[in-house]
Parts: sequence; C-alpha cells; structure tokens
Amino acid sequence: MALSGLVLAGFVLGHMTGNLLMFKGPEAINAYANWLHANPGLLWGARIVLILSTIAHIWAGIQLTLENRAAREGGPAVDATRRASLSSRTMPYSGVVILAFLVFHLLHFTFRQIALGGVDFGDNVYKMVIAGFTQPAVAVFYIVSLILLCLHLSHGISSVFQTLGLRNERWRSRLDCVASLYAWIVALGFISIPLAVLTGCLK
Repeated sequence: MALSGLVLAGFVLGHMTGNLLMFKGPEAINAYANWLHANPGLLWGARIVLILSTIAHIWAGIQLTLENRAAREGGPAVDATRRASLSSRTMPYSGVVILAFLVFHLLHFTFRQIALGGVDFGDNVYKMVIAGFTQPAVAVFYIVSLILLCLHLSHGISSVFQTLGLRNERWRSRLDCVASLYAWIVALGFISIPLAVLTGCLK
C-alpha cells in the first residue's frame, strides 16, 4: 500500500508540474506533450509502472479496508475510529471517487471520447484543455475530485511515514503538516487550471 502509494503520489506531482505549463501558453504545453510522445519508451514505461502501481494500490486498499472493518467490530477500536481525521475516515470512499475520476480523465483527455464534442484537436493540447474545461459541469467535477484527492493524499502520505517507521509522537504533527502541505500543493496546482479556464484567465 505504501510503496504503490509513493509511486502514485510522485506521479501526480510530476503530472501537475507538467500541466502548469498551460500558464506559459500554447507553445510550452504543446512542446511538452510532443516531447512525451516523441519518447514512446519513456511514456509507455511510465504507463506500465502506473498501471501496475494502481492495481497494487487498489488491491492493497481493499485488503486494508476489510482488515480495518474486522478490527472495528466492538472494543476500544471503535472509539479510536471516531477520533480519526476526516481524511482517514473517508479513505475508501475518496479512493472509489478518485478511481472513477481517473477513468473519466482518461476518456476525456487521453482517448478524447467524452466532453470534447468529437473535435479532433490534433497535437494542440492547449486548445483541447481549454475546450474541456469550458463546460462548467466538467470543471466542477474535476475540482471536487481533486479536493478528494487532496484528502486521500494527505492521509496516505502521513501513513507512509508511519509504515516506514519514520513517525513517532515527537514528529507526528510535523510530518502530518508535511503530508497536508504536499497534498494541497498538488490539488491546488491541478485545480488552478479549470478555475483559470472558467474565469477566463486562460482562453
């Protein structure tokens, strides 16, 4: 769970950084997209690692949810669950929504099957992104999903410190702050793009 989560957490940061090239204009984001497609070995290698990591993360998440549910059946563990953070309590649910969002995102921008009106944008990623987020329902769905991703990342990264034995009572609050900061940087970086399109900052 921790190792696959680390791979995915690293990917979303890199993906967000690339997406922010939208603010540098069409030339920058289109050149970045063309560079990725000009290196199929790198692109498909990354995709295979991401697919395997996602499958491993989902499988481990299901197992962990079942174990936690069994542990909560009566006893002191119930009180501990009630004191858990919002991000901790919603991990299984946010995970399901994020998975649905991932499928939508792939159909939206990678396979270009939905919400783009059947228009062929060719290699113009900039225009495709603008067209995709000019629809308020799509942009709002992205924003809500990314807030859930923020909650998921916040608890997930904090748990990684615990799993790797790096968190103790002295460092707990500091590491939780690091995890929360990382999650919000990623989420807000992604959210800034649909917001900029909706408000007309990106056209």
